[in-house]
Amino acid sequence: MQDKIRRFMMGRYGVDDLGKFLMWIAIIIMLPSVFFRNRIIEIIPFIILIICYFRVFSRNINKRYNENQKFLVFKNRFFGYFQRANTRRMQNKNYHIYVCPTCKQKIRVPKGKGKICITCPKCKAEFIRKS
Repeated sequence: MQDKIRRFMMGRYGVDDLGKFLMWIAIIIMLPSVFFRNRIIEIIPFIILIICYFRVFSRNINKRYNENQKFLVFKNRFFGYFQRANTRRMQNKNYHIYVCPTCKQKIRVPKGKGKICITCPKCKAEFIRKS
């Protein structure tokens, strides 16, 4: 049986990140339909699942790959914002971020060192700041 499924899926696209995302969206939308009897809430998850299965069984691998790449770019932009914000928050605990007055380069300096002379690694300008 497993061999038959493997032969059937040869040359087909299969499951990717966009497909998994669509499946989860369909499940999340399907949950309220258990409690609220509304035709729209019941039909939308099935439409999403049909799209998902269409993508899985599609033989147009190039087009499905491009769709998935666009989704991954969007996903990385969205989650990248939160990752960068978390990194900034963690760095703010231990470091001050100063901007060089001449070249506008950001410089990370450890906190709690008192008044220090900072040398810009880019333009070699020196300035004094409290850390």
